[in-house]
Amino acid sequence: MSLTHHDSNTRMSQIVVHDRTVYLAGQVPTDAGADMRGQTEQVLGRIDELLAQAGTSKEHLVQAQIWVTSMAEFAEMNAAWDAWVVPGRPPVRAAVEAKLAKPEWKVEIMVVAALPEA
Repeated sequence: MSLTHHDSNTRMSQIVVHDRTVYLAGQVPTDAGADMRGQTEQVLGRIDELLAQAGTSKEHLVQAQIWVTSMAEFAEMNAAWDAWVVPGRPPVRAAVEAKLAKPEWKVEIMVVAALPEA
């Protein structure tokens, strides 16, 4: 069994790779002053960076879990998501309303992706 951890601290890793599967920690926005779409775009950009660091990309997404603080802004999150996700290759996905760790965050996204065949 192959298991590697990247960008780790004492509490968590940002990336864990198990065999040919890449797991990312939940990603949150860096500029909490942005609106829902802006925060979602920031999070998706960070996901792109982490997937690339792990040797994969959004083309190989398997699963996404999305937490939003208000379903009233759900359409704004979806607009950013729909512009980002690879057409014809969306992962399985769940999205729920939740209270996040910091009140200024509007969205958190966690994904799982496959490593491409060598």
